[in-house]
Amino acid sequence: MPWGTLLADGETVARYWGHVLRRGPDDCWWWTGGLSSTAHATFRAGSHTTETSRVVPGHLFGFRLAHGADSLAGGLVVRHRCDEPPCQNPAHLLAGTRGDNNRDAASRRRLTGHALTDVRGAAGRARAVQAAIAAADPERLDEAIAAALAAGNPAGTYQGPLF
Repeated sequence: MPWGTLLADGETVARYWGHVLRRGPDDCWWWTGGLSSTAHATFRAGSHTTETSRVVPGHLFGFRLAHGADSLAGGLVVRHRCDEPPCQNPAHLLAGTRGDNNRDAASRRRLTGHALTDVRGAAGRARAVQAAIAAADPERLDEAIAAALAAGNPAGTYQGPLF
């Protein structure tokens, strides 16, 4: 894939950021565009006129935008520190192996109230957050997102990481 070409295309970069709800530096930056079946961001990058047009995973595009076109060499994947697949905050994205990613999920999937335990699954959770963002009064956006996230944890309890 011609990542350098895609990342250098100003229209593609603007289109990417147009789908990202940027919030505080420690908050998730929610994707408001298309989602894959696993709740990861998807969007069309490139241009039909230059024959570079293709659908790409948003987190791969965002990671490379922040760290360079060749930042994922050698079969590395992008992991989400926050375990929110639609999150585009560069501070929440890190490179690692598929094994690292699997270990991350295994160590956190049983934490009460954690994103990985949402009763709606990852895609249902992401769609609920997108709907909350679309319907929210801009002055109450954080509350709307928090309510959408809490709805996937009917018990209302939360257990943070143990280490």
